[in-house]
Amino acid sequence: MSSRPSPTSSEDVPVLPAAATTQDGSPAARRPVTVPRTLAVLSEIGWRFLVCVLAVGVIVYAFWQLRLVLLPVFVALLAATILGPAAVWLRHRGVPRTLAAAIVYIGGLAFVGVVVWLLAPATIHEFDELGRQVSGGLDEIGSWAADGPLGLSQSDVQDAVDEISSRVQERADDIASGALTGALVAAQVFAGVVITLVVTFFLVRDGDRMWDWIVGLMPTHRRDTVHAAGQEGWRVLSAFVRGITVIATIDAVAIGLALWIIGVPLVMPLALLTFVLAFIPIVGAFTAGAAAALVALVSNGWVDALLVVAAIIAIQQLEGNLLYPVIVGRTVELHPVVILVCVGAGGILGGIIGAFLAVPTAALIATVIPLVRREVALSHIESPPEGPPLS
Repeated sequence: MSSRPSPTSSEDVPVLPAAATTQDGSPAARRPVTVPRTLAVLSEIGWRFLVCVLAVGVIVYAFWQLRLVLLPVFVALLAATILGPAAVWLRHRGVPRTLAAAIVYIGGLAFVGVVVWLLAPATIHEFDELGRQVSGGLDEIGSWAADGPLGLSQSDVQDAVDEISSRVQERADDIASGALTGALVAAQVFAGVVITLVVTFFLVRDGDRMWDWIVGLMPTHRRDTVHAAGQEGWRVLSAFVRGITVIATIDAVAIGLALWIIGVPLVMPLALLTFVLAFIPIVGAFTAGAAAALVALVSNGWVDALLVVAAIIAIQQLEGNLLYPVIVGRTVELHPVVILVCVGAGGILGGIIGAFLAVPTAALIATVIPLVRREVALSHIESPPEGPPLS
């Protein structure tokens, strides 16, 4: 047998050119043209990388086209992580499946309705004032940047503000003049809410049956792996949603109390803003804290603004070092850079809802993939390939 040099055993990869002839027509001796080993490896990695990027792009495009359905379904899945355990508890005590789901579902809607009914009259008319206060705080910071140690001129600051405002206005005009009219947007929002409500009820009632059906679609030798990955993913998702809800409530109450003690106005809308933005890690806390500090700056001056910043930093440190590890646990471990990238990508693709869904999605993927790889590796160890038959 002829032996060819293997790319793994030499530094260069031989490539034989096409057959050539001499002047008298006789075949010429072929000399191999070698490709550097590094170039061969990089080319292999390069085309595989391009294929992976293309596959991810196709998946993202498909999800984007189906976002009006997939986003409500995922929101319903997150809601089911909160309502589902209560329905299971009732079923274990003899309550029929449908009745247990209805009790939990109606109770959850009633609770949300009562909270909205109590908070809306006191806060909805203050959000316009909150926007004006934040804008005033930004103007004061701009004036400080112009007159303070940064050495900027008032015209430079104003030009920067005007540029930002013009870009925002252009973006708003593009959205307003796009294919989606106001009536169509309202219809899509209504449809999303309806899908979320309906899917949530059926997930609370039949979530376990749905999952068993999905597992049954898998090949027999993969069902245990898929089931284990689903169970672990559900546990992580449930821990994240329930934990972040409790932490958001504690943050809102603590920061609202701190603002009330310092004497900052608009306590209720700022506390509500803190609660909502707490579901967007890192970015949400920074945004809510900045809004509170700007309101304090406009209303009470620099001293109270600095007190607000100090209070928010203390509360956030307490949350990160004590509350989050105790309530959420170590089930959701993502690097801050990964969180920022996920929030940014989710915000670009899906707005506020996309930014909110990005982190639990990333945590779910980061949990399920290692588990699937481990289960597959164990299955190969437990079932080694058969050797050649004995003669």
